[in-house]
Amino acid sequence: MKSQLSILFCIALFCSCAEAPKEETYVPQQYSIEQFYQNTRIGGGAFSNDETKFLVHSDESGIFNLYEISVTDGSKTQVTNSTEESFFAVDYVPGTGQILYSADKGGNEIDHIYLLNEDGSSTDLTPGENEKVGFGGWSADNQFMYYYSNKRDPQFFDLYKMNIGDWSSEMIYQNDNGLDIGDISDDEKYFSIGQPVTTSESKLFLMERESGEMTEISSDEEPGNYFSSGFSKDSKYFYYQTDVGKEFSYLVQYEIETGEKQTIFETDWDVSYSYLSENEKYRVIAINEDGKNSLVMIDNSTGQEVDLPSIEDGDISSVGISESETLMRLYVSTSKAPGNLYVYNIETAELKKLTENLNADINSDDLVSAEVVRYPSFDGLEIPAIYYKPLTASADNKVPALVWVHGGPGGQSRVGYFSLIQYLVNHGYAILAVNNRGSSGYGKTFYKMDDQNHGEKDLQDCIYGKKWLQSQDYIDSEKIGIIGGSYGGYMTMAAMTFTPDEFNVGVNIFGVTNWLRTLKSIPPYWEAFREALYTEMGDPNTEDSVRLYNISPLFHASNVKNPIMVLQGANDPRVLQVESDEIVEAVQANGVFVEYVVFPDEGHGFVKKENEINGYGKVLTFLDKYLKGEETAEEPES
Repeated sequence: MKSQLSILFCIALFCSCAEAPKEETYVPQQYSIEQFYQNTRIGGGAFSNDETKFLVHSDESGIFNLYEISVTDGSKTQVTNSTEESFFAVDYVPGTGQILYSADKGGNEIDHIYLLNEDGSSTDLTPGENEKVGFGGWSADNQFMYYYSNKRDPQFFDLYKMNIGDWSSEMIYQNDNGLDIGDISDDEKYFSIGQPVTTSESKLFLMERESGEMTEISSDEEPGNYFSSGFSKDSKYFYYQTDVGKEFSYLVQYEIETGEKQTIFETDWDVSYSYLSENEKYRVIAINEDGKNSLVMIDNSTGQEVDLPSIEDGDISSVGISESETLMRLYVSTSKAPGNLYVYNIETAELKKLTENLNADINSDDLVSAEVVRYPSFDGLEIPAIYYKPLTASADNKVPALVWVHGGPGGQSRVGYFSLIQYLVNHGYAILAVNNRGSSGYGKTFYKMDDQNHGEKDLQDCIYGKKWLQSQDYIDSEKIGIIGGSYGGYMTMAAMTFTPDEFNVGVNIFGVTNWLRTLKSIPPYWEAFREALYTEMGDPNTEDSVRLYNISPLFHASNVKNPIMVLQGANDPRVLQVESDEIVEAVQANGVFVEYVVFPDEGHGFVKKENEINGYGKVLTFLDKYLKGEETAEEPES
């Protein structure tokens, strides 16, 4: 997936020549936080049984509810009317008018699967109080639903099948070893089983259900990462992705009877996912190409690629092919517009856009296109980043800037739409979303570079991102802050504590500040992943605890000099509220200003529009006062 053509910015590109006439700067309209969060987020997209509509979830009501969208004209019908909890679309129940959806309580991540009946009533199909479940698909004969549940043991997910109709269930695989159950062959003869080793290494097995015999697909001689990509309908072949022997992951076909392996697709970037359509007419392959997805679809009868529509600046986040194999559902976002739902008729090559999720009050010309840039870090390593330059920025109108750090560890800033980023850029802040060493998408060597090195070299990558910003003649080099969520929140606080003179402000969105507590209090259902996480971060129960103490911002809060803002969900099971409580108290004890916003009904990530408007609106007010230096900051009227 990795094109070796780096997209570099030369400083001279932004410098005006003395003899050239001065260009007029386009002055965009500024929009309020309410206007930006009147955009609509949408997800799901299962085809109905007759392929005339899609089942989606959308937050246009303020939180996520279920809707049906017509394939013909894009008309939308609201199906649920929840006002307390967000509902997320799963699928239509085969052969019925019933719907499955999932929901948790206040962001606690204890997801249940619910049945929405045709009369509008709802039934919790997985009612265990602390039972967390995941949908696993339908049986080949459409008589059963597969699902994963930790109701037997909070640490491990077992595999169940539930009868459509009376909704009785039975366990078909008991997971006693912290393994990850992947795909199921159509004849239920084989399961794929994954085993995390580290965050950059895993094992993969095929289990013959009747005998329980496990065949290892992975290799001990040459370790790497493995991901299941399903079975052929006749159970002759198993497909998987791996990066063994290569920098980037590629797609392999494994013949179950003979054990023969054949690479069937690879490129210079990671294969993100791949699957076969219902009757195996097509294979879909998504490629993580320099921060956005590209899509390949192969006609299996000819081996040739199918021509797909091109959407300018488009990042295809997900696709689905209907059972008849004539229609394709696509979600496509651009850096200037949220993800929209499209339907593509494969036979006629007709593409229809079914939604318009950017608020009609916002002119997309007032937003900015993301650009991929690269800059050298302290050791010469090239760091990729996604850059947003305000339309008003010029050498005569210098603007403040923010270094943005993604979540993870191991996440990736990508080209695409994010309301908060566009809101801040619209109000005059340049944003450099860094993909520091340890980020995914740039090869396994790059991905491993921050293992047991967090808060050190990865932090320097962020600081050198700041230096890159300072080299642009339209950036106010004395007004640069840092912002991020989760791992990005950790990096924000690491910067403010370990390098307190580098950034003028920090915005920490539910970030880790005490690795000792976080690594000891991870949710029980992460048990299968615990050792892999400890290998990357360190084991808090061993001598690693010394290093974890040293890289935890909480224990160095006395170093903080500059204002910070902290946003936190009270129900967050990953970064507990106490983490934010303690760092706020410790920094305030220095006499340093801290603004603290807690949402009682959110978890690890905010989903309610009223909370996003409240919290993210305060982020701009904070930045305007403490970074831009404005005494008062009033929002324009909607």
